[in-house]
Amino acid sequence: MDKTIGIWMYQNSGGDKIEEKLVSKLRQRDIKSITNLNPRYGIAKNKDLFIKETLINDLDLFFSYNAGEQTQYQVYLYKIINNLMPMINSYESFTLSEDKFQTTFKLKNSGISTTDFELCHRDDTESLRNIMSQWKKMVYKPVDGWGGVGLTKIENEQTLDIILPFLNQADLRFFYVEKFVNYDNSDFRIDIVDGQFVSCYGRKASSDDWRTNITSGGSVFLREANDKLVDIAIKATKATGLDIAGVDIIYDRDKEEYVVLEVNGIPAFATPEQEKMGLDFNDKKLELITDMIERKIKDKG
Repeated sequence: MDKTIGIWMYQNSGGDKIEEKLVSKLRQRDIKSITNLNPRYGIAKNKDLFIKETLINDLDLFFSYNAGEQTQYQVYLYKIINNLMPMINSYESFTLSEDKFQTTFKLKNSGISTTDFELCHRDDTESLRNIMSQWKKMVYKPVDGWGGVGLTKIENEQTLDIILPFLNQADLRFFYVEKFVNYDNSDFRIDIVDGQFVSCYGRKASSDDWRTNITSGGSVFLREANDKLVDIAIKATKATGLDIAGVDIIYDRDKEEYVVLEVNGIPAFATPEQEKMGLDFNDKKLELITDMIERKIKDKG
C-alpha cells in the first residue's frame, strides 16, 4: 500500500462502525488509513505538522468528519492541513457551511431559493424593527450554531424587546434573522456525495416545538425525494463547494415552493436504530466516499 490517508471521524451513534467499514473498503483498494487523528493533538514544528506520532505532511489526503468536537484550534489546523493536501471537505467549503449567513447568502446569489434573511449590526435595532413589521414572525439564528441550539422564534415586537438585551449581553457583533416560514413542521434531509444523490429522509418537529432538529426533540421518518428536491440539493451542494453535504429543505406554503433551510457539511450516517426502521443508505454513501477518496488521491498524484 503506497497511499495513506488520515481520518478523524465521530465515534458515537455508530460512527465507530462506519469508520471500520470505510477503512476496510479503502484497504481493498490498497489505500492505508490512519484513524483517530484529532487535530486537538496537532503540533507544528518548523515545516512539519504532527498529530500525536503521525507526520501529517506524508499523508495523501485527510478525511475530517466530526461535527461535535470542533474547536478554534482544530479548525485552525484544518486550514493548515488543507494547505498540505486534499481534504474532504475542503477548508473553504467547510467554513462556508459552518456559517449560516454566509451559506444562505451564497445560495441566494447562486439562484437557489432560501428563506428570506437579514444581517445587521447589533446597534441597528431600527432595521430589525422594520423587518419585523414586514415579516410579522422571524427566527433569530446564531450563524455558527448547530442542532437547533440558540434558535429563537420572535413573533412580535414585544418579544423582540425582551430578547434584545440578552443578545447584547452575549456580546454579539451582529444579528442574523430569517423570516419564519409557514410550513408543516417537517423537512427533507437529502444527502449528496461527490455530486450524486445518496438518500432522503424526513424530520418532524415534536408536538410542542417547531424545530425539526433531532437534538431539539424532532424525529426521523422515511420520506421519498422527487426530482425537484434532488436537483435543488445537488445545486446547493455545488454552490457551496462541498464534497459531502446534507441539504435541509422545507416547503414554503405561502410561496408554494421548496426552499433550502441549511446545508450541513458533516451529515451523519444512519444510526443503528435508524437502520432498523429502514434507513439503509450507509453502504451506498460509503461506496461513493471511497470512490471519491481514490479519485482525489490519483488526481493529487
